[in-house]
Amino acid sequence: MKNNYKDSFEQIKIAGSLAAETLDEVTAFVKPGVTTDKLDKICYEFIKDNGGYSAPLYYRGFPKSCCTSVNHVVCHGIPTQKYLNEGDIINIDVTAIVNGWHGDTSRMFFVGEVSTKSKNLVSATYNSMMKAISIIKNGIHLGDIGETIQTYVEKKGFSVVRDFCGHGIGTVFHETPNILHYGKKGEGMKLETGMIFTVEPMINEGVYNTKLLKDGWTAVTKDKYLSAQFEHTVGVTNDGYEIFTKSKKKYEQPPYLI
Repeated sequence: MKNNYKDSFEQIKIAGSLAAETLDEVTAFVKPGVTTDKLDKICYEFIKDNGGYSAPLYYRGFPKSCCTSVNHVVCHGIPTQKYLNEGDIINIDVTAIVNGWHGDTSRMFFVGEVSTKSKNLVSATYNSMMKAISIIKNGIHLGDIGETIQTYVEKKGFSVVRDFCGHGIGTVFHETPNILHYGKKGEGMKLETGMIFTVEPMINEGVYNTKLLKDGWTAVTKDKYLSAQFEHTVGVTNDGYEIFTKSKKKYEQPPYLI
């Protein structure tokens, strides 16, 4: 992946753009009274109609084409016929495959009017991701990314989930390196030009501990307090980074002006 990395960047940019456009498309449908299954179908159809395939569908047995994680669900929530309610917060996580390349991204959404604590958590999560991405360049350590996120959110009174992390990505959905969202500056492997991976901090309102539900996928906060997550797929350049999953409509964090 490091050789001829510009070719790799061009390929993954196509998949990343489709993933981002999928979240742009579903935004208008996130409102009280919609089911997460409906949102899943919208994402599936949009990716399919635009020449891609939804990577999560049947991946290791996952039954749906995207992940919908509501309120205290940390990640990997399975879409169902359950309705969203006023005041909920939800993360929608999509990965599009185009020409064998994966573009992986997620955003938080507000369902109607939400509480101040929800807004603060979601804002802190987004800002922590972008602060971490902003330091990415050839030669920094993975621990620098983790420390940036951890320091920022802990000062806000929140905690960083330890049980899940970002990952390398390309023609393979999940590969090395693991991108921890906590850590110490100067620790871990050094980043090299051409590397592609996700930065996807999961930030909890309460303690960082999680537990897995009986379905084998859905991870929730152990204390049932809220959790939030954002995700971008990024590439390392000589003097910085490139984000492959930016919203063309500039839907960066909620509330989104539709």
